[in-house]
Amino acid sequence: MQPSAVLPVLFEVLPRVARIAAYIAVGVFAANLVVAFGLVERIAGLSRYLTSPANLPDEVGTAIVTTAASTTAGYGMLAEFRESGVLDDRATLVAVTINTFFGFVQHIFTFYWPVLIPILGREVGFMYVGARAAIALAITATGVVAGAVLLADRNATPVAVTETDGSGGAVDAVDSAADAGDSGDAAESDDSLRETVDDAARSTWKKLRRIVPRLAVVYVAVTLLLRTTDLESFAALASPLTNLVGLPGAAVPVVVAFAFDTTTGAATIAPAIGETFTPRQAVATMLIGGIISFAVSTFKRSIPFQYGIWGPEFGSKVIAVNTGLKIVFIAVAVALLVA
Repeated sequence: MQPSAVLPVLFEVLPRVARIAAYIAVGVFAANLVVAFGLVERIAGLSRYLTSPANLPDEVGTAIVTTAASTTAGYGMLAEFRESGVLDDRATLVAVTINTFFGFVQHIFTFYWPVLIPILGREVGFMYVGARAAIALAITATGVVAGAVLLADRNATPVAVTETDGSGGAVDAVDSAADAGDSGDAAESDDSLRETVDDAARSTWKKLRRIVPRLAVVYVAVTLLLRTTDLESFAALASPLTNLVGLPGAAVPVVVAFAFDTTTGAATIAPAIGETFTPRQAVATMLIGGIISFAVSTFKRSIPFQYGIWGPEFGSKVIAVNTGLKIVFIAVAVALLVA
C-alpha cells in the first residue's frame, strides 16, 4: 500500500486515539486513587443496589458512576480492576453488561435531547428515546441477574485491587497514609499523599504504554479496511428485515441511512411520519436501523476500542456479549411495536 494512502488515515486516527487514551488515563488513574484513599464506600453507595445483588465488589460501583459521565473512563476503570485481580473475566463481563444503561444516560443529554428529539418531534422522539432507554435498562437488569446466578466470591476479590502491578505500591501508600494520620505529622501526611498520587500515575502510565500502541494499530488497520471495503453490502439486510416485520417499503432507505448515520436516518424518516409511517412503525424502523448499524459500528468503533482496552481475546467476548444482548432486546422491542 502506498504511503500516500496511509498518511491521511494516520491524521484521521491519531487524534481519535489520543482522545480515547486521555479518557482511559482518567479512568485508570481515578480507579487507583479511589481505592488508595478509601473512597469506594462513599462513591459506590447508590450503585450498591446493583453490584450487591450481582455479587460484584463495591469497586465496580465507582466504574458505574463514572460511566454515566464517560463510557471510556468507566471502561478504563473496569480494565484496571480486571488487571489488578478485583474481577475475573466472568465478573468483568457482568460488570460491562450492567454498565450499559449508565453509558446510555450520558447520550440523553449530549445527543438525544438536543439533536434527535427536535428532528423527530416530541411524540416519536420520546417514543424512540424511551425504547432505547428500556432496551439499555433491560440489558443492565440482565447483567444483574447473570451476576446473581453465575458469580460467587471467587469471581471478585475487593482487596486485590491494592496489589496493582505486583509492587504493592497502593498498599504501601494506604499504610503510609494511615501511619501519618496516627502520628499527626503533617509533613509525613503530605509525603504519603504525594506517594499515593505518584503510585497511581505510574500505574496509569504502565497501562497506557500497553494499551495505546495496540489501540492505534487496530484503529489504523480497521480504518484502512473501511476505506477499501464496500460496506453498502450490509444494507442488503434491510429489505428482508423490514418485510419480516411488515413495515412499509419506504422503511428500507431509512434503515440504510440510519445504519450509517443516526442523524441522517432521523432526518430521512421525519417528513414521512404520519403519512407513510405511524409513530410506532417509525420507531420500529429506526430500531431495525440500529440492528444493521451494529455491523458497521463494530468495525468502525467497537473492535478498535475493545481490542485496545482488553486485547483481542477478551475484547471479542465483550463485543459478542454487548452486540448479542442489544440485538436480542431490540428485536423484542420491534416485535412489541409492530404487534
